Amino acid sequence: MTNQLEQKKAFWETTVFQYAVIILLAGVVALNYKLFIVPNKFAPAGFNGLATMIQYKLNFSIGYMTMLINVPLCIFAFFTTNRRFAIRTFVYVSSYSVIYLILQQIDMRGFIYDAKGTDTIFPCAIAGIISGMVYGIIFQMNASSGGTDIIAKFSTVKNPRLNFFWVTFALNAVVAGISYFIYADEIDGVVYYDLKPVCLCLVYCFVSSFVGNRIMSGTKTAYNVVIVTTHMEEIEREIMSFIHHGATHYSAVGSYSHLEKSVIFCVINRSQLVDLKNILKKYEDTFAYVEPVSETVGKFAHVKPSKADSQGAARPIEMNDHPDNKE
Repeated sequence: MTNQLEQKKAFWETTVFQYAVIILLAGVVALNYKLFIVPNKFAPAGFNGLATMIQYKLNFSIGYMTMLINVPLCIFAFFTTNRRFAIRTFVYVSSYSVIYLILQQIDMRGFIYDAKGTDTIFPCAIAGIISGMVYGIIFQMNASSGGTDIIAKFSTVKNPRLNFFWVTFALNAVVAGISYFIYADEIDGVVYYDLKPVCLCLVYCFVSSFVGNRIMSGTKTAYNVVIVTTHMEEIEREIMSFIHHGATHYSAVGSYSHLEKSVIFCVINRSQLVDLKNILKKYEDTFAYVEPVSETVGKFAHVKPSKADSQGAARPIEMNDHPDNKE
């Protein structure tokens, strides 16, 4: 009974923390719009881009427009995609709208980055980086920023062959095209169209998508090394003694020489690649290839070095001592 209560308490503490993070991230994006996007007259990605253009033309607040667009979409997502995703998305978009409306009432002229039409690429890039960081974290929490993200998720649920990011890109391209007409200037009755808002929108989309994808891929990037050798025991012992990672091996036969060899798999961090190369150089009849791993899932931890290791003396580790080889 006590264990169940502790589990429920931990669950609610985790849930409250996650929703607090979602609200905080919504505030960061609202501030991002206030300081970098709206003053520089370009539309960001998605339906928020449409809301930005409506505010520019009709002076109807982004905060209200975002709610009008996203509340029906969140209800739609609740019944068609994933309920938790829909609820968390609703918390994000409603928090974003309220915070943006509050920020509109605050005089922030001393903090706003208005490029005044010159070097607008800088506030656009800054806005894209901030938004990308937020989107990457939010997607990891099974939520979204609403708008086109909901439509893209629904499309991929109904048709798994569709790529989520390609669907999002297509929808954002439509927004970029519309901005060509919205941000046109009229001088003496003549309308002058400008590709600059379109370019800024595409730059914003690219930067935010790149940063978001990097965050979603996680910090556990690594390298998978496949080693073919006749010195399996020595190499594995050095990998575990000096690099403090486990390894997996199996027997193989060379198709040309017909000699029995061993193949070793080892996943290591980027910083350990040089150490592994130095180890392999010691052994003849050994070759390896390296391929990047975008993300590792599960336990990917170092084997803690012994006191002797930390003082420069390597302790040979028996194969049966490593956790990978225990039931």
